[in-house]
Amino acid sequence: MLKVGIYIFGIDFLAETGASEWLMWLAAFTIVAASIIALTKDNLKARLAYSTISQLSYITLGIALATSMGVLGGGMHIAMHAVGKITLFMCAGSIYVATHKTNISQMTGLGRTMPITFFAFFIGAMSIIGLPPLAGSWSKWLLIVGAADAGQQAMIVVLVLSSLLNIAYLMPVVARGFFLPSPDMATPTKMTEAPLLCWLPPAITAAGCLILFFYAGALRDFLMPLVTP
Repeated sequence: MLKVGIYIFGIDFLAETGASEWLMWLAAFTIVAASIIALTKDNLKARLAYSTISQLSYITLGIALATSMGVLGGGMHIAMHAVGKITLFMCAGSIYVATHKTNISQMTGLGRTMPITFFAFFIGAMSIIGLPPLAGSWSKWLLIVGAADAGQQAMIVVLVLSSLLNIAYLMPVVARGFFLPSPDMATPTKMTEAPLLCWLPPAITAAGCLILFFYAGALRDFLMPLVTP
């Protein structure tokens, strides 16, 4: 979508003609609708999958806004979302390997026995939500600035609402894991993480969410030729 919008039509043409306005509203609808569907899913991977549908629509929204900041925000979100969401999916895999549990309702108290996995999930979730100092905060901020530049206050509302929905469907996984006692455990809990090659990769990508926050300028400079003559 970014390539077609930038290289085929050009953001100046999209901005002057309003040709992408329908796409902007379609992206906005998808962002909110997919987030609401994610809320209804008890299966962790299904919830993350609908979250991905919503998050990828941020990228479409970036080009549909037809502003320099929108394009930069959409481009940066490809990388920022990727590192956060792969962390969450790998955590889901680590949980399954260790416990064979796939539903969020089954994960009560697991954060106490799998603290590395659940802390990595927490970091990835906070990046997807868009809170600093994590990678996702930059792309979401640029998209909001792009919406402001386009005079699309409704899109700012959509982006803020989406972040609130992100909190609603991601934070319960962390809260259930860390703060609710497991119904299966009458004895003190012990760490039972998945094997090293299951929990180490999401731990590394969770660290990447933090690192990308501080090196976002390099990514912005890499993308800058997209919006400069």
